[in-house]
Amino acid sequence: MKRREFITLIAGAAALPLEARAQRAGQRYRVATLGPLLPSFFDELGRAGFVRGSNLEIDGRGERVAAVSYTSVAVELTEASPNVLMAVGAEAGRAAQKATQRIPIVVIADDLLGSKLVASMPHPEGNTTGVSIFAFQLDAKRLELLHEALPGARRIAALADRLPIPNLSALESAAKRFGVEIVPFAAQSEEDLVRVIDAMKAEEVDAVNLLASPILASKFQYLIRDRLALRRLPAILQWPEQAEEGGLMGYGPRLSAVFDQCARQVARLLRGAKVIDVPVEQPTKLELVVNLKTAKMLGVEIPPMLLSRADRTIE
Repeated sequence: MKRREFITLIAGAAALPLEARAQRAGQRYRVATLGPLLPSFFDELGRAGFVRGSNLEIDGRGERVAAVSYTSVAVELTEASPNVLMAVGAEAGRAAQKATQRIPIVVIADDLLGSKLVASMPHPEGNTTGVSIFAFQLDAKRLELLHEALPGARRIAALADRLPIPNLSALESAAKRFGVEIVPFAAQSEEDLVRVIDAMKAEEVDAVNLLASPILASKFQYLIRDRLALRRLPAILQWPEQAEEGGLMGYGPRLSAVFDQCARQVARLLRGAKVIDVPVEQPTKLELVVNLKTAKMLGVEIPPMLLSRADRTIE
């Protein structure tokens, strides 16, 4: 290579953004995961140039562990020195933070600021950023939509993954405006879910508000759907996709879109961005999906006004 060509090549490389130069260095990257992920997360990373099995290795030992094991598994994951640690839920995020102050962490959580996982959303300090889905506020909105769909319901179950429910006072305040009573339930296992959904029917609950939870929204979602159908309990769910898969109603951001946001943040960090320069994001769109096939099976007639506001109806 001639001297002039070499100088031109070096100058061109120096003109590239630091993040882009880091990705083109030919190195392999490692992302560790703590909590359940969607395949779309890896698809989005691939579109960003980080391809699983090529230049990207995924340490998925933490994807299917129970929440009680997050602390110990987070330590194991960080000991392998991944480039980024992806955590799903506030509990997973806190476990990751305890395990490392050095490795960048991306977290999906109800409220990263309110959970004190970050000190600032525009410029997160420390080693943590992610996506805040503000699920606690959406839980109250789901209660409103459920009341609109079933104005005759007077006892509405709030199904969470633990008691006391963190945002119960906000739910009860909203319920008071609608003239309904909130009946709290919690479950973290298959046995718990079968028991509490059966108990809802025994306690003459009219409908169910499935509260935000990475536990309930992942491995148990089909069990919840099927058990609610068996007990003929209408419910509103956290994600629009859950209504498309057989639930009555779903309201919130698309889970796949939230994971796409996280994947883009992970890609920026892999390219060399500093955590402080990767702001905490929020969902960009909320959707209401109503499944009329499920409504017919449950004997529920959804008011036309609510249907007119739905982003999608399943017929």
